[in-house]
Amino acid sequence: MTLSDTVSLPEIVQSQAAQAQAELFELLRIPSVSADPAHRGDMQRAAEYLQAKLTALGFAARIDATAGHPLVYAEHLHAPGAPTVLIYGHYDVQPEAPLEMWHTPPFEPTIRDGRIYARGATDDKGQAYAHVRGVQALQGLGALPVNLKFLLEGEEEIGSPNLEAYLRAHIAELKADAVVISDGSRFAPDVPTVTYGLRGLSYVEVNVTGANRDLHSGSYGGAAPNPIAALATIIARLKDDQGRVTIPGFYDGIEPLTNEERAIWAALPHDDAEFAASIGATALPGEAGYTTLERLWGRPTLDVNGIWGGYQGEGSKTVIASKAGAKISMRLVPGQDPERITKAIQAYIPTIAPEGAQVEVTAMHGGQPVKIDLDNPYVRAAGRALSRVYGKAPSYTRGGGSIPIVSAFRELLQAPVVLVDFGLNADAPHSPNESFAVADYHNGILTSAYLLQEIAEVEEHG
Repeated sequence: MTLSDTVSLPEIVQSQAAQAQAELFELLRIPSVSADPAHRGDMQRAAEYLQAKLTALGFAARIDATAGHPLVYAEHLHAPGAPTVLIYGHYDVQPEAPLEMWHTPPFEPTIRDGRIYARGATDDKGQAYAHVRGVQALQGLGALPVNLKFLLEGEEEIGSPNLEAYLRAHIAELKADAVVISDGSRFAPDVPTVTYGLRGLSYVEVNVTGANRDLHSGSYGGAAPNPIAALATIIARLKDDQGRVTIPGFYDGIEPLTNEERAIWAALPHDDAEFAASIGATALPGEAGYTTLERLWGRPTLDVNGIWGGYQGEGSKTVIASKAGAKISMRLVPGQDPERITKAIQAYIPTIAPEGAQVEVTAMHGGQPVKIDLDNPYVRAAGRALSRVYGKAPSYTRGGGSIPIVSAFRELLQAPVVLVDFGLNADAPHSPNESFAVADYHNGILTSAYLLQEIAEVEEHG
């Protein structure tokens, strides 16, 4: 009789729940903010924590330096003839600001109403660490059924500037039959989800200059250029009254939504009024002719993410600012190339700027859109794993966000990517009071363990 004859994976996950939570809390306490140079030491500490945990599980684990923050690579290759799985995640987190909006300290994880509140709880420490604990749960049954590799980076929140170079330099070592990523959101709490598409990204910064200094608005108002007003005009001209982006060529080559996709999404338990209420909105503006889910997943967007200029202190100051600026992101869909779109907006904005406005449009970062074949056997394996956890078939959706490195994994490693998300949009990733449901964390651990079992039997299922 083997151990697996006497104990089940759910029982093992349950018996290890307290330790799994304690370990996640240790990781969450490390303020690994990749965007802030002051946290460089914390980035190293987080990498060392993960290396130590994977080493304790029998992996050959190391920390590799990059031109920026380090990443952790680990491998456990003791299943001859079995598939090889590469699990990717990231240990860096968004800045915690605005700190005053947090109900509890962002780097002191706190449980309230069944949720773990901390920066990085869902994006992506909680989801990535669920895979580490999934391995430990599987080891409770004996040997791992697949060959396994982990790649945990520290720069995803700043656009993964050094990851593609690392992949190119380590293609042979990273070779895998499938790449598994959990860094997004399920459709709803009671809807297990396999994500089969992600939008790409083009991100630019727009800077507008008027005069060579700030001007007295009484002495110069009505004659001098006003960069803030010019910027507002530029932004307003980037979309028409039907919600369509006006950049020439923006929609060229877009892969249209299929009737099958639109039918699948229409059948999901979505209600516009509930969705609006969940974010405190009174309307859901967007491109005419498409449903909310179609606009979220299958259509490109243009959004202003930040704007500045002029006096913003207490009281009044009658000044015409010399400079104003904004950050603008465009989410892209299959058929759009981020480099082409970035060049298009750089060429277009100067043509719509008011007279007297000197405009500079700087490319920040971007990423390719991704669409995954639903007939892929590893995607089907993910569906079976989710069915075992939730007792129902999963839904198949696209995601509105971007993981720029996904396309690089597919192209460089020539391996299918499986997106299995454990979190929810309600977890408020990137926002104050980010959280992760305790139940979702433990279900993620169980899903990870089942997924590796299912991948081990891919040839049997076909």
